[in-house]
Amino acid sequence: MTELLLKKFTATSCIGHGRAATLESLRAQRGGLAPCTFETAAIDTWTGEVSGVDAEQLPAALKQYDCRNNRLAQLGLRQDGFTDAVAQSVGRWGRRRIGVFLGTSTAGILETELAYRHRDPATGALPDSFHYEGSQNAFSVADFVRRTLGLEGPAIVVCSACSSSAKVFGSARRMMAADLIDAAVVGGVDSLCLTTLYGFHALQLTSRGPCKPFDVARDGISISEAAAFALLERVPDSLDADAIRLLGVGESSDAYHMSSPQPEGLGARAAMLAALDSAGLTPGDIDYINLHGTGTLSNDSAESRAVAAVFGDTTAGSSTKGATGHALGAAGALEAVICSIALQDAFAPAGINTKSVDPATGIRYLLENRPGRLMRALSNSFGFGGTNCSLVLGRAG
Repeated sequence: MTELLLKKFTATSCIGHGRAATLESLRAQRGGLAPCTFETAAIDTWTGEVSGVDAEQLPAALKQYDCRNNRLAQLGLRQDGFTDAVAQSVGRWGRRRIGVFLGTSTAGILETELAYRHRDPATGALPDSFHYEGSQNAFSVADFVRRTLGLEGPAIVVCSACSSSAKVFGSARRMMAADLIDAAVVGGVDSLCLTTLYGFHALQLTSRGPCKPFDVARDGISISEAAAFALLERVPDSLDADAIRLLGVGESSDAYHMSSPQPEGLGARAAMLAALDSAGLTPGDIDYINLHGTGTLSNDSAESRAVAAVFGDTTAGSSTKGATGHALGAAGALEAVICSIALQDAFAPAGINTKSVDPATGIRYLLENRPGRLMRALSNSFGFGGTNCSLVLGRAG
């Protein structure tokens, strides 16, 4: 595939607002998970809540988009000079030649949950103040981001569960390959809500403490929220050595079960192999794997089988969800940014909270940060229903 440049990237999660704070937390092996105190949730679990979201105020002209998800998006867009970078691309390419491709799972459904408490007692109608189009509607976040950045190109939201904001890299790449756009804002925004908290709790998938991926005593996920963005452009003739490129994208759909992965990880394996093939690389070319690693028994087991089948036990990997929690539809973009940070700052991040790696995994799992120059990293995102995506990212030199 044609390589693309990540001209600018940023992430906001429970471990920090922006690149510098995220790097500091990763280097300190410090997580952002805490006992759940979100809204009215009465669940014995830990979550990764982003600080400052409730204090965000949307511009008056965009008030119809007011919801937690779009406030989180706005907070994320303000970090690391991201909006300025997009403005520079607008000056170069024009507003209509820059697309917006975002992933989410529940968008602004929290607004619907809150509105439901105030429905008309006689008719059941939701209050007039509730705006579905600007909140629960999945397209809301792309529309909000496009308007915030002043863009007029194609805008798409992908909702493929936990692979949503990894798959948008592939969507943008295809649009650029077709010469429909010259640049793309890609990423993911997913915010905490009662639907996901109680939904995953009903599936008996939430951990009672901070999640511990691939641990022999792992017991579930820690749900979190995040906003992560990258500005993609075609690779110019010359690059700084620490520039980050999108080298490959691999997608698969195994459709094994609505909420359980194929036990041998066949779909995950297909996605990783497709990503390597599109990048023209072999397994030995990858220096670090950011594992999907949710912390559930079945997901970690299936992924470890897939990784072992492709990479054996030689390529080091970790799940950074021990630090950030599982940001669901934003996880893919968040972890792509984390990989980009690791590539630029020369270290492979540890999987925190994990104390005793399950010997059945058969993979090389990092319990401590490993310093050293990385050239290429692979990031896995595997969603419900077998919607799988792997990304290959690399330094320019």
